[in-house]
Amino acid sequence: MGHLRFDVVQGAFKKKAIAVETPDGKPSDFFGSLVFGRANSKKYLDSQTYARLVHCVDDGVPLDAATADKVAEGMKVWALEHGATHVTHWFQPLTEGTAEKHDAFLTPDGTGCVIEQFDGKSLVQQEPDASSFPNGGIRATFEARGYTAWDPTSPVFIQDDTLCIPSVFISYTGEALDYKTPFKKALKALNDAAVPLCRLFDPKVQRVYSYLGWEQEYFLVDEDLFAARPDLMLTGRTLMGHSSSKNQQLSDHYFGAIPSRVAAFMKDVETAGYKLGIPLKTRHNEVAPNQFEMAPVYEEANLANDHNQMIMNVMTRIARKHGFVVLFHEKPFEGINGSGKHNNWSMGTDTGVQLLAPGKDARGNLQFVTFFVNVLAAVQRHNGLLKASVASASNAHRLGAHEAPPAIVSAFLGQTMTSVLRKLLEVPSDTPITISGKKGRGIGLVEIPEIFVDNTDRNRTSPFAFTGNRFEFRAVGSSANCAGALTVLSAAVAQQLKAFKAQVDQAISKGSSLETAVMDCLKPLIASVLDTISFDGNGYSEEWKALAARRGLDTETSVPKMFCQFTTPETEDLFTQTGIYNLKELEARNEVKWETYSTKVLIEARMAARMALNHILPAGVEYQKRLLQDVDLLRQNFPNTWQGLSDTQITLIRESSALIAEIKGRADALNAARESAEALDDACQKALAAEKAAGDLRLLRESIDKLEELTDNDLWPLPKYRELLFIN
Repeated sequence: MGHLRFDVVQGAFKKKAIAVETPDGKPSDFFGSLVFGRANSKKYLDSQTYARLVHCVDDGVPLDAATADKVAEGMKVWALEHGATHVTHWFQPLTEGTAEKHDAFLTPDGTGCVIEQFDGKSLVQQEPDASSFPNGGIRATFEARGYTAWDPTSPVFIQDDTLCIPSVFISYTGEALDYKTPFKKALKALNDAAVPLCRLFDPKVQRVYSYLGWEQEYFLVDEDLFAARPDLMLTGRTLMGHSSSKNQQLSDHYFGAIPSRVAAFMKDVETAGYKLGIPLKTRHNEVAPNQFEMAPVYEEANLANDHNQMIMNVMTRIARKHGFVVLFHEKPFEGINGSGKHNNWSMGTDTGVQLLAPGKDARGNLQFVTFFVNVLAAVQRHNGLLKASVASASNAHRLGAHEAPPAIVSAFLGQTMTSVLRKLLEVPSDTPITISGKKGRGIGLVEIPEIFVDNTDRNRTSPFAFTGNRFEFRAVGSSANCAGALTVLSAAVAQQLKAFKAQVDQAISKGSSLETAVMDCLKPLIASVLDTISFDGNGYSEEWKALAARRGLDTETSVPKMFCQFTTPETEDLFTQTGIYNLKELEARNEVKWETYSTKVLIEARMAARMALNHILPAGVEYQKRLLQDVDLLRQNFPNTWQGLSDTQITLIRESSALIAEIKGRADALNAARESAEALDDACQKALAAEKAAGDLRLLRESIDKLEELTDNDLWPLPKYRELLFIN
């Protein structure tokens, strides 16, 4: 076994960079070439059909059947020209991934020949099986019907030989079974609440858009080493493994030179992303070894989320071509940084105003402060629910550790905005608001130009940080679908904006000016925000945990208990009032969260116990055997002095024997905890029992990692961290 591991490691270290296949021309020449966006739509549709499609996308007007047929025909011609042979409705079930069922364009024509056919009905709707996806009890196994429906606001694209149609996914009885459906409802609710408030400042506003800029962190590992780690293969993380002598202590990997094999992989991913219309902008090494990040230019939130799901699929496929496996697990390696997916979120009007950026004058600043404070008030009111929206079995390992945000939702405002809010509490309500912009700062060298410093710093320990013109929701996990967290955030903000607008209207009806009415309604919110959710200090400190509890913020650390936030009366009111979920959908999603948590944790428990018994204990026993043979040889060859000569071996035998016994006992305890959890029917109780099993797994890992330090390297059956974490 040891020699097999050595051969695998040596093979991984010998891998060379694969040549990048770059298309002719600049990225701008082929950007969006595999997307049926506006440019291609205009080419392949007649002017009337194109106009109706744009009207549908921009204004939410449904397409009639005849127009849908013409759009489908244009799509088919374009797709066939690009080598597509199949079509699928591409959707996002509650698995954190995507799903697709491919149908060929090929259709018998009744004469023994075939034709390529695709009509409006096939474009608008498909019927995949809904019984086997997570549904929280909405659908029984024998109730199989489910429907996907085209989302025209997210352009159709080609992946390999298949025309992919972004779609929503609902049950036969109409409940949402996916992430996209409630997300689009939440975006609509936010628009419906924000537009009336914007019109107080500018009557011309017709629409408010939500924007998302995601930052995708990930790890790469050699596929040979991946294949030699059963835990990585089946759970996405290492369930055991002693830390490497060198990992991220020197911070030398962060923003360092990108390894050539990784650079080739990144280039291929970017090329594929550009063809799919994804505006990838940034790539770099992250803090941990073998950890990297990519980020696009921000886009409308629904499209941005689709693009994130698309690029994760692309990365997974392309990684294998370069001899890698990409890991999106939030904590694949113990003791080093985990991976998040920072969600840079903002709002803007169809008139070009960024609602979370300071304005150009006092009125613009008043509008900015209005939205800024109301977002914070929404986060304050639903801080526990927002934390529950990012909680998962995998993200639980990341939150609160190694630069990930703590498991308490607070908001970083920065010195400038904190000062502005405090000042607003002290001045009359009709006082014009002024906010300082960027300031120049020299560094004392003539040849270095003046640096313009933002009016707010960044706090890496804050889950929800204001960064100048947006909020950065940093607690979202790397493997998560952004729509889950942003649905909650959008709903909370929509509810808050609607309530605030009603208060302002009431104040104006009593004779107050707009400025006075807005500020009179803002001041209680400002005072509450500053006293509760606002925190610019160290989110890791024990002092903050105690202070957060005194402030009334949610400090729950148990993931299954966090999920209970989804079934509180306040949460039910939030989602039913905004029309995002009905009670049946809400309860079902909570069931899915508990079931997913317990399933993942119990898979890990089963895997860890089996590896302990089938991989680790045999290696430990074999090492003991070698030590005993050494002692026996010393006794035979040095009969008078062997006891003194064998002191070290005997000490190692005793230490390894104790660890072997400890591992066996802890593996048995883990198996018992797993079996106890699996026997439970109630989803919440099962998740809580699984959480206990996760604690037993941590204890088992401690023993295994100690044995790894003692055991002959040649006998250890698994690639070690020093081999997994450094790409050559």
